[in-house]
Amino acid sequence: MNKAELAQRVADKVGITKAQAEKALEAFTDIATAEMKAGGEVVLTGFGTFSARARKGREGINPRNPQEKIEIPTVVVAKFKAGKNLKDALKGKGGSVKAEAPVAEETTEAASE
Repeated sequence: MNKAELAQRVADKVGITKAQAEKALEAFTDIATAEMKAGGEVVLTGFGTFSARARKGREGINPRNPQEKIEIPTVVVAKFKAGKNLKDALKGKGGSVKAEAPVAEETTEAASE
């Protein structure tokens, strides 16, 4: 599933337009990226944790010249650790990571009463 397909599925599930879902996904990725760049992590309880960590530099072999050693520098990489609910859902032990959220129309009706 790509970003456009995800936005459409979110829009259908929540009852918003695809453009609104795309805007929300863009905001999430911007915020998550900024948080990880600052050294923090993004925790979605039950789903998982996004974080950044440094992969230690090491000595490697030049693929163009296998006799030559090269220095591979330290680099910061994104890391994702799956949460318990996601792991259980993938193993077939649970149906969903989170219970169904109310549809937008229901929320709007309740707010107007």
